[in-house]
Amino acid sequence: MVVLASKVTVRGEARERALDGLESMVGDAIGELDVEWTIGVRDDDFPSVTIEGPDAAAARSVLGEQWGTITPQLTDGEVHVGTLNSWDADGIVLDAGQPVHIPADQLGLGEGGPSRIRRRFGLVQHLPMQFVAGETPRLADAERDRLFEWTRGDGRVNVNNVTRSELRATLNRAGHAEDIVTIERLGLLEQSVVCTPETAPPGLIASVGKYLPAEMLAVTP
Repeated sequence: MVVLASKVTVRGEARERALDGLESMVGDAIGELDVEWTIGVRDDDFPSVTIEGPDAAAARSVLGEQWGTITPQLTDGEVHVGTLNSWDADGIVLDAGQPVHIPADQLGLGEGGPSRIRRRFGLVQHLPMQFVAGETPRLADAERDRLFEWTRGDGRVNVNNVTRSELRATLNRAGHAEDIVTIERLGLLEQSVVCTPETAPPGLIASVGKYLPAEMLAVTP
């Protein structure tokens, strides 16, 4: 079994749609391997994929590379993935199957406290993030690079609690199909709308936010 580092945070029909989408994505990733799989969701909202068959080890490796995994133990000095759970003046807390507190001085994302940093980089709740485990955990270098890269582009809007297809359909219905370049998948229900140079991310939020039961944060250059 492999536990994917991306939460299923919605309920009801939305949860069913999210799991249907995950089923399709798992099939795209490992469908050509000689395996059978079953998807479930743990009590902490992390999805688990039970895999059987001759290629099971390879399949688990593929899913781990694509999504990151939640493991029973964290290894000091190694990169793990957790989802953004909470933040305060002291730092941020990631859920990696256990709470991981990253102090403010270990974020490495420039000036400002965690709340200001969260808004500047569009860190929506439940966003999967890489960190280095240890006595004093820190954000991984690759994670810092990714976040800084977001601020160097034409602008984006990060969204949680919605599938990629649902977000695209909402943007289309609201008349914003021409205002975006693409939608990047950050997690199962965490997406990033990459805007065109002419589109102001805060304006896009003002126009679309009322249609989505989601947190939306703008990232501007």
